Amino acid sequence: MAHLEPLPASTTPELADDFAIFERILGFVPNSLLTMQRKPEIVRGFGVLTEAVMAADGEVDQGFKRLLAHFASRAAGCQYCEAHSLIAAKIHGISDEKVAAVWEYQTSPLYTEAERVALDYALAAGSVPNAVDEPLMERMKAHWTENQIVEILGAICLYGFLNRWNDSMATSLESAPKALGDEVLQRGGWTGGKHVSEGEFS
Repeated sequence: MAHLEPLPASTTPELADDFAIFERILGFVPNSLLTMQRKPEIVRGFGVLTEAVMAADGEVDQGFKRLLAHFASRAAGCQYCEAHSLIAAKIHGISDEKVAAVWEYQTSPLYTEAERVALDYALAAGSVPNAVDEPLMERMKAHWTENQIVEILGAICLYGFLNRWNDSMATSLESAPKALGDEVLQRGGWTGGKHVSEGEFS
């Protein structure tokens, strides 16, 4: 059960354009934003950051940035964001087959070596304590430019905010991402998007 209930989107009409950003990304307004709207300026600021990090004219594929977010969220343990990032990856062009093979990325022919390194980086950057070290950065530099690395880390850090927000709020998972999580993530300890606290499901 969520610690604070989401408010209807109509509660703050002046956020309609901001909510539209996330409708384009996910196909719906997420409960995280509906909770966050109690402080409208946070929603606005997060929308600006999201558009900058996930810009269509970036050097890193939009769908792949959502896979990076998925891996960072897995490292942080935020199942809400794990499910949302996979929905967004599919909306932005990642195939069903590639999504289904997401946790066989090290061996699946659907993933390139550059992608494997970047996903390793997302896991390391999303971990606490942070696990990015010099050898991993050298591997990144062998496959990605400095500009691309900044863009990659931007996607990881954007979801770092969401990981903390959604786990701390115990944000309820919407039906569409829950269904995808149940389908794809069962092998990795998926609990239907429920938040784990002291060994029990809330």
